[in-house]
Amino acid sequence: MDLSIADKLAMFLVLLLSLSFHEAAHAWVAERMGDDTPRRMGRVTLNPLAHIDLLGTIIIPLGMLLLAPSFIVFGWGKPVMIDSRNFKKPVLGDCLSTLAGPFANLLLALLTALVFGIWLGHAGDLSMAERILSLAGGVIFLNAMLAVFNLIPIPPLDGSHILRHAVGMSELQYIKLAQWGGIVLLVLINIPFFQYLFGVMISAVASPLTLLMARLAGVPL
Repeated sequence: MDLSIADKLAMFLVLLLSLSFHEAAHAWVAERMGDDTPRRMGRVTLNPLAHIDLLGTIIIPLGMLLLAPSFIVFGWGKPVMIDSRNFKKPVLGDCLSTLAGPFANLLLALLTALVFGIWLGHAGDLSMAERILSLAGGVIFLNAMLAVFNLIPIPPLDGSHILRHAVGMSELQYIKLAQWGGIVLLVLINIPFFQYLFGVMISAVASPLTLLMARLAGVPL
């Protein structure tokens, strides 16, 4: 479905809120686990202004939305600085605060499916149901994409922290690996097989939620 400028700007706001929720979740869990660094840096908040990265949150997403004929958007927020030495249990604290971001996006996707599905199911007038479901499906897809992408085990993505602890990698080894992470990621996203696998994983997350929303709304997909 081709989106109007208004629809695309709405999707940009959804991306902005999704990224803010992602970063705020990192910060909130880190603070719960004993690190006050995010609090001191003003990151324990849902205010998007605290989480905006000029390139990743504004320039690239708006460029993709305004230049693409349909809903195509991606972006990232300003990373939350966390000092794992402040955690009472460093490994557990790092893992939980890391996973909080992708989990927040999955939660947003689930809430979108439930809220829009139940609302449309009780609305009575379903003349706009197909359009609303399509836009809400875009929100679900976006958050599924953010969750799956961030779980890729390549620095600086969230999944790399889990991999580091799983294989017993030292902080120095991780820092050295992180120097090449951006290049490795850039190469991977241009490999057709990786693109296919990435798409399959996003679909595995988004499709059940989209189906749930449609079932609650009483609209067949």
